[in-house]
Amino acid sequence: MFDHIASYAGDPVFGLTDALQKDPRSHKINLGIGLYHDEDGRIPLLPVVAKAEAALALEVHARPYLPMEGIAAYREAVQDMVFGASHEAVTSGRIATIQTVGGSGALKVGADFLKRYFPDSEVWLSDPTWGSHHAIFEGAGFKVRTYPYYDPVTASVRFDDMLAALKSMPEQTVILLQPCCHNPTGADLSNNQWEEILSVVLDRKLISFLDMAYQGFGDGLDEDAFVIRAMAQTGARFLVSNSFSKNLSFYSERCGSLSVVCADKSEAARVLGQLKCTVGTNYSSPPNHGGQIVARVLLDPLLREEWEAEVTAMRVRIKTMRQKLFYALSSRLAGWDLQYLLKQRGMFSYTGLSADQVDRLRDEFGIYLVRSGRICVAGINSRNVEYVAEAIAKVIVD
Repeated sequence: MFDHIASYAGDPVFGLTDALQKDPRSHKINLGIGLYHDEDGRIPLLPVVAKAEAALALEVHARPYLPMEGIAAYREAVQDMVFGASHEAVTSGRIATIQTVGGSGALKVGADFLKRYFPDSEVWLSDPTWGSHHAIFEGAGFKVRTYPYYDPVTASVRFDDMLAALKSMPEQTVILLQPCCHNPTGADLSNNQWEEILSVVLDRKLISFLDMAYQGFGDGLDEDAFVIRAMAQTGARFLVSNSFSKNLSFYSERCGSLSVVCADKSEAARVLGQLKCTVGTNYSSPPNHGGQIVARVLLDPLLREEWEAEVTAMRVRIKTMRQKLFYALSSRLAGWDLQYLLKQRGMFSYTGLSADQVDRLRDEFGIYLVRSGRICVAGINSRNVEYVAEAIAKVIVD
């Protein structure tokens, strides 16, 4: 019956993690998968999450299904964090928000929703982008193209080329944009550049889908949402996906959300209904446990203040590791321009390493990163940064 089914090639990032777990070397280092590690090399359980979970454990109650759209308090917390509690789009009720199974679930529901109502549109992704972006939108039935984004020579955004590509797109083209901490390059647009993008989006009547997986890891929780809040201020209608995996160190709980900014409250109610319908054809309703914890952390003033401090500490540590790697590499690669390490933001950077050099790092030094040369800076700490720099310099020079 299943003889015609081909073998699954596997996910390159999760496959990398499997290979690392089988590696017997004690000095092995994981710089591949996008996980935040603390200075001791551990994935932290944030103290604020532990407090919220302990409080939740005292409330013993039945476990009915959640509504299709998720926990009301969770959805309120999302709008507060993503758009700002006082933003006109929030106070007027013109945002339809649902709780989803992680950021990936938000992308999937959003893709299915768009395919139903804009069946002839194409989806354009940045070149490069997170690999699952292609899989999710192609899986929804869209034809997927790419717009220019990253320049490996300057290690920065090809902004003029990107802008020109957007200006040439037909109306109702879906464009996926990453508001901060671009995955996989770490190269972000400035606020001024975002304002130029907004002008083109409005002029060309493009459909923007903003995927924000790393809010708080760039410049700050509010700062990283600049383009989302600015776009909502223009009256544009667009989609936003977000995730709590990174900024709450909450990976396995799969807590994300999808928000659709609409023209008014009536439109938002209709859109919410169709989002619920789309959820019903996917997974029926989201899980409860993680959502309750997210809502507690974000809506309790004391827990929210503590969490924001913890996000700041994670962001500062990542920036510190960027600086340390920059100086460690600069001392070994005289004359090389490594400023990109300091300019790029978030967990990732494109190193420019070739696939063969990446293989050497794994085979000779036990350092694991994806073959594109993307490095997860959050996997570096003060104890391994010199070793990482020495290994990278060696495979570059040899």
